[in-house]
Amino acid sequence: MITSQSTPGTTPAHHPAGDPPAVRIPAHAPVAHVERGGLVEGVHHGSVVVLAADGGVDFQLGDIEAAFYPRSALKPLQAVGLLRAGLPPLDDEALALTAASHSGEERHLATARRILHTARLTEDDLRNVPDLPYGAAERDAWLGRGLGPSRLAQNCSGKHAAMLYTARTRGWRLDTYLDAGHPLQWELAAAVEELTGQGIARVTVDGCGAPLFSVSLHGLTRAVARLATAAPDTHEGRVAHAMREHPEMVSGTGRDVARLVGALPGLLAKDGFEGVQVAALPDGRAVGVKIADGADRARMPVTAAALARCGVDPAVLAPFATAPVLGGGKQVGTLRAAGALAAPHAPGPAA
Repeated sequence: MITSQSTPGTTPAHHPAGDPPAVRIPAHAPVAHVERGGLVEGVHHGSVVVLAADGGVDFQLGDIEAAFYPRSALKPLQAVGLLRAGLPPLDDEALALTAASHSGEERHLATARRILHTARLTEDDLRNVPDLPYGAAERDAWLGRGLGPSRLAQNCSGKHAAMLYTARTRGWRLDTYLDAGHPLQWELAAAVEELTGQGIARVTVDGCGAPLFSVSLHGLTRAVARLATAAPDTHEGRVAHAMREHPEMVSGTGRDVARLVGALPGLLAKDGFEGVQVAALPDGRAVGVKIADGADRARMPVTAAALARCGVDPAVLAPFATAPVLGGGKQVGTLRAAGALAAPHAPGPAA
């Protein structure tokens, strides 16, 4: 876990949940092809894990045990950690925003303001990096109003508002809540280790300025499966319920993750920068995806192929299974899962 002596880039000193994953260059494998005019124009490499309902590995490709940074896919675990650390009860929309990479819609900003107001705080107390709204339409509208980067508009503001609320509730310093040695971050690291079942290999700083903990893709996927199967009255179950009920608070209107949750009721899903995606079905079947080059365009087609190996109906996954490759404004090819991931396989239980 993080200790007061830990600094970004160092290895935490104590791992009660188990050994940390190995720090190495991941041995990724081909997971997606970009086809244009009948030729494979590009190949995306990555790693994929598919877990059975009993937690066993049903399928793996690439390197699922190497240490990596989950980026925003870690937020559901951090949300559980905030509840464990003393975050006061929030309604489901606000709790969903705590685990969000939101688009910057007005409802997202209003909910973040509401969390801050309840904690007797304002946007000025946030320490995340100012940014424009993440959603393209929201960003254009924001700029059209002559507005610049804002801490509230930045896609992690819900998490940061909840961090501040927790710190205020516990009587901890507010101005240093993003320091790796802050008691709040120590508590969040402990939750990540317990949920993943492994120690944290490295600590660095995420794009928003918060500490970022490295685990393995296998460990992250195992943790998300735990949330998906948790009893409703647990912290894990509360976070999972809020995210399932309000997927557009976790992402935004029309975002692919929100559409995927809408197509698969009961699915728990979260994306992360640099091509990370996790998703878990209510019975514990789960998938984890990391695209090696960080390309977002390959994330969802690879995730759809992985969910097909969980037994999800391919017809339901069809809108997510490919992405068009354009030439002259028309489709001239397709991005789709490839290699061992796309090989024929026996279907599992239907979702």
